[in-house]
This record gives sequence, C-alpha cells and structure tokens, in this order.
Amino acid sequence: MSTRTADLPPLREPGPGLVVLDPVRAALLTELDALFTGLAEQLHAPAVIGPPLLPAEGLAKLDYFRNFPHLGVAAARYQGDTLDALAAGEPPAEQGVHPTGYLLPSATCYGLLLSLSGAEVGDGQRVTAIGRCFRNEDHYDGLRRLWGFHMREVLYLGTPDGVRDHLARSKEFVLDLAAALGIVLDYQPANDPFYDRTGSRAKLMALDPVKYEFLAVDGTAIASVNRHRNFFGDRLGITSGGEAAHSGCTAFGAERWVHAAILTHGSADAALERVREVRDERR
Repeated sequence: MSTRTADLPPLREPGPGLVVLDPVRAALLTELDALFTGLAEQLHAPAVIGPPLLPAEGLAKLDYFRNFPHLGVAAARYQGDTLDALAAGEPPAEQGVHPTGYLLPSATCYGLLLSLSGAEVGDGQRVTAIGRCFRNEDHYDGLRRLWGFHMREVLYLGTPDGVRDHLARSKEFVLDLAAALGIVLDYQPANDPFYDRTGSRAKLMALDPVKYEFLAVDGTAIASVNRHRNFFGDRLGITSGGEAAHSGCTAFGAERWVHAAILTHGSADAALERVREVRDERR
C-alpha cells in the first residue's frame, strides 16, 4: 500500500472536529484496526457491518436521551419550500430542516444491540464491527476529540460469567497489544454512559464500577471495557437461557490509537513502521 504524500497538497480540516487523514495516518489507522480484529479472532466474534443511522425511538428505550442528550447528532431532511430556496442559491445553513426520527451513531454497539432485539443468544454470542461514530462535544482537540471518528467494538451477550471472561480476556489483549506497540497505558474506572447517573444504578456503579478505560500518557482514553449487566437484555428483550441476557463490550477508538502511536514514536512514519512490525510478528 502506497503512503506517498509528496504529490498531495496540504489536507485541511473541513470543519471543527473533522479531519482528513493523510496517507501515512490513514495507513496507520487501517493497520491498527487489523490488529484490533485479533481480539475478535481470539474470541470467535464474526464481523458484521452496523447501520449508518439509529432510530431515536430505539435509543430512547436505552435511556440514551436521559444520559447523553447533548451528544446526539440528529439526521434531518430539506423539504418543501426549502428545496426551491436551495435550488435558487440561498445559503444552505440558513434553511430550515425537518427531523427524520433518526440519529447518527455515537457508539458502534448501539446498532448491533438494536438489531438483536428479541433474540435468544443461548450460552453466549459475540460480534464485532467498526463504525463511523459522531458526538457533539463542547470542544474538539485534534485526533483526541473528534466530531466524527471510527470505533471498533467486540460485543458479547450471554451469561454473567461469559461477560466476565470476555472483559478479562479483552483487558489482557489491550494491555499486551499496547506493550507490543510501545504505548504506555493506565487502567482506570470511568463513568458508564449506559446507566442513569442520577438514580439507583449510579449508586450501584459507584460501588461496583462497570466501565474501565485505558489511558495514554497524556490522559487520552483510547480503549475501554464495559460491563452492562442485564441492562440491554432487559430493555431489548434479548435473552440467554430464557433470562435477560447480560452483555459487555470492548471498544477501540481508532483515531485515538493513531494519536497515541504518534505520541509514542514521534512521527506517523515511525509509528506506522512499528505497527507493521507488530502485525508481521503476529501473522
């Protein structure tokens, strides 16, 4: 794969929180994601492709708007007289839009979970996907905090013991991968976005954390392991042996790994060289 940049003009940011990765950083993201899929291969998680939009009604079942109303990026349409105004050359940003009842995903797992509504997963089921995710933020910061980014997830649904095994093996994988790449990580509990932070679930979470993040040396969270208990199973009617399924997921923020690799090795070229070395070692 060519990573030549000499013939390209400078690639500018199209807007706040939006980036175009140059060929070296694009190759770095692709190679890193190939390493992330090693976890899916170890855990026998088949790859799927999630939906590009999510129904607001489905997200409401998951307390999404109670917990993170500020993060949602809604999909809208131009309709009616607006179309005539646009065709006449009026400024698009000044035209009214109509809601569709759909949002852009803010995490890859939401679409996967919604697609399994009403399913019986037996002793356990895993899937993996990488998706383009979107979040309204109060500020954006290079590759550390973007409006649109890629997230690889490996999702498990089944028994409580299965979740514990999934997350334990995920933690070992992430720490081993980071060590191989020379990336120093800290492992700390964090707030879980899948739970109501104001009620009894929040109190339970404080006693028994359900989300842990892997932090680079500058504090950037580049991966996480999340234990949902039976929250999604209960809300979506997903069962394991007739009972509400427990679930857990492992998430990799692809652009944030690119950031951490460059931070570690000093340049995108040096980071790409090291990532390819690790890929070759693991083949």
